[in-house]
Amino acid sequence: MKAQLIEFIRKISSGCMGDEEIAMIAAEAAQAYAGPQAFLAANPDINYDDTFAIALGEWVVIGSLPETVLFQADTYMDLLEQIMASFGPGVTFNIKPKQLAKTEPLTALNRIQIQLSSMNKDVGGYVLMNISQPLDDELQAVLVYGCDQARVIELGAELGIAVAPALQALKAN
Repeated sequence: MKAQLIEFIRKISSGCMGDEEIAMIAAEAAQAYAGPQAFLAANPDINYDDTFAIALGEWVVIGSLPETVLFQADTYMDLLEQIMASFGPGVTFNIKPKQLAKTEPLTALNRIQIQLSSMNKDVGGYVLMNISQPLDDELQAVLVYGCDQARVIELGAELGIAVAPALQALKAN
């Protein structure tokens, strides 16, 4: 399971995390999946209980991702702002958050995805993917290289972590 977790975290971080950080998160998550009670006993500072909608191991993965990898927001405007911030000021976006202010969710998400698809073409652009069960925000997503999308979905299924292309998921609802 640890090897799957390492591959999953590496792919959802799209180059934003180092191998050491990925291995550390994967090791903790593997321990949490294998023995939730023992993990909680060994880590009393962790704020997790059985009322959470996700498994402890999944909670460890999601809770350990930096804000340059995990995007959480209540609006698509805020989501785009976070994505833009993660790329830094040196990367030009053709869309601005305020352009999403009065658009329907599907239109806003489509515009974001078009922008992301046009970037980093050598790896198939980026795909905005919903991940896990949002606990505090309406939207919770990661960016995945287009060439890694199928493998991320496969690994998510193996690990029991919900992951799906955000645009396809919204169109399906």
